[in-house]
Amino acid sequence: MTDPVLDLTDARLTLAGNAGPVEILKGISLRVDRGETVGLIGPSGSGKSSLLMLMGGLERATGGRVLALGQDLTAMDEDALARFRRGNMGVVFQSFHLIPTMTALENVALPLELAGAADPFARAEAELAAVGLGTRMHHYPSQMSGGEQQRVALARAAVPRPAILLADEPTGNLDGVNGQAIMNLLFGLRDRHGATLVLVTHAPELAARCDRVIRLVDGRLAPDAMAKAAE
Repeated sequence: MTDPVLDLTDARLTLAGNAGPVEILKGISLRVDRGETVGLIGPSGSGKSSLLMLMGGLERATGGRVLALGQDLTAMDEDALARFRRGNMGVVFQSFHLIPTMTALENVALPLELAGAADPFARAEAELAAVGLGTRMHHYPSQMSGGEQQRVALARAAVPRPAILLADEPTGNLDGVNGQAIMNLLFGLRDRHGATLVLVTHAPELAARCDRVIRLVDGRLAPDAMAKAAE
């Protein structure tokens, strides 16, 4: 058995609500192996995005344990989590989260600059060319379509060569043609960089391309998902 890239044991998330504590995730135990592509599906409010945020250390589990690449995310402070993500994870959101005052090239180079990498702009240029934006790299987000902005976000997530790619509804804000293009690019990045990919999606065609699909219902793994997770 290979060492899992992601390993969650009885992971729980409870957040404060107006009427008191709200249980978002209710004991998730799950492992994701190196190179695997996993789709997280389920109805709205089932906890899919929250589970992805736990995997990325963007939310802190209130119970249980979350390991990524053998490191315990639940034991890290915010600075340590930020350093770990910077070196090991790429995250793509439904909303592109680009910096509006930076060009596409500057947005993509930014994580490399923060990490002190050599030749950040040359690497960013190559990544933008790989997602078909070689002629748009000096444009600002406001000058780009939604599909182009998501391509920039994909390039930014992939340029540090992360071991783990996390994507939250990456095609949710796009039309069918652009959504299909982003799907192809996302799986192409996985293949090109050898990353482990976990994505949240409502799109059946995107889930169908994953090695494994895990369904959440009311903050828990559905019984069929639990059986697959234990394999």
